[in-house]
Amino acid sequence: MTGKMEQESEKATRKPRADSLRNREKLLAAAHDVFSAGGPDASLEKVAKTAGVGIGTLYRHFPTREAMFQAVYKREVDQLVELAARLAEEKPPFEALRQWLHAQIGMVATKKGMLAALTPAAGSSDALYADSSARMLAAIGRLMAAAIEAGEIRDDLAPEDVMRALLGMCYTREQAGWQEKVIRLMDVFLDGLRIRGD
Repeated sequence: MTGKMEQESEKATRKPRADSLRNREKLLAAAHDVFSAGGPDASLEKVAKTAGVGIGTLYRHFPTREAMFQAVYKREVDQLVELAARLAEEKPPFEALRQWLHAQIGMVATKKGMLAALTPAAGSSDALYADSSARMLAAIGRLMAAAIEAGEIRDDLAPEDVMRALLGMCYTREQAGWQEKVIRLMDVFLDGLRIRGD
């Protein structure tokens, strides 16, 4: 009896197999592609097909629509936070801010596609949203602070203001090619923040 309990305990704490982790990553990447494109083909079946796995494999990793939504959303936030740190090291401050905001528009596209296709239960992701919002505001805050310190942008807008402007642009009436239009609008908005020498 003790041996059986030990086996069950070992099974519960065992790390996932490498192929299982690969399948999960393939599913998350496929979900990003499928949901950011949106449209009537954005479905869990399409995600599984794009990832090259069966629908059963998808449900083993993500047993509910909320589980899929939350995993993809968290992955997008993690990648954007990492991108902010990388851009801060590799690009001039204003360009780092611009590129990060463009990437944020892509994340909004994925979220909109997931909300339409998965329709997660209202309130099921409130804690995730609160944590993600704090992390994203901290990331853009660091990028903006660097651009202000470099004398590249004005200092009279808070990170919340810029994020509010971006989200307002993203959530206007849905139309084809909206991401490209929002990128152009965001560039105009950022141009208004720039400080130019006389």
